[in-house]
Amino acid sequence: MTIVVRTLAERIFDVIRERIVEGKLPVMEPVRQDALAAELGVSKIPLREALTRLEHEGLLTSQANRGWFVRPMSSDQAEEIYLLRLAIEPAAVAYACRHADEADKEAAVAAFERLDEAARGDLANVGLRNREFHVALVRPGKRLLTTQHVERLEVLAERYVIAHLEPAGRGDRAHSEHRDLLDAWLAGEADKVKGLLTQHIASTLDDLRAHFAASQTG
Repeated sequence: MTIVVRTLAERIFDVIRERIVEGKLPVMEPVRQDALAAELGVSKIPLREALTRLEHEGLLTSQANRGWFVRPMSSDQAEEIYLLRLAIEPAAVAYACRHADEADKEAAVAAFERLDEAARGDLANVGLRNREFHVALVRPGKRLLTTQHVERLEVLAERYVIAHLEPAGRGDRAHSEHRDLLDAWLAGEADKVKGLLTQHIASTLDDLRAHFAASQTG
């Protein structure tokens, strides 16, 4: 059994990341480090370590003498995230499905079920569960650098996933697309997997483009 020891900074990172994804930290105001440290019962050293990592991940931005700010969602960032996903993820998932063993398949099914459960009543958690599902489809390829790139893109995509799913009917479509993708992946149908995932990511990007276009004209 492998025991994973998580540092305090890693746990703080997860808490703040979740708040950013859920929109609980305001975009145009500096992160209140004193209040956040007091609330979490931690010192500023691990807090700043977590904030630095969040900046590296693209969720925060820093300004000299002003601290850290939540990076606003934008059409440009959505475009970059999803085009990078299109360039990396379909081929990586297709490769992984040919190398998945029974434990990998069980993990992928479990990740899908957690995502499905969150989608039915826990929209704030859907971004995280969506990331876990997509990474579970890549990890069996045992290509560490590829998996790390996909996971980082999935972290950045979490806020956009939630925004994408807000309109009625989107959740049902996402469920159907994920189910078809999983079935093909479990069957080892690499070409079908690559096509389904390409279509899934591309259609989400199209929806996000429409979302931002509407927000600019609204």
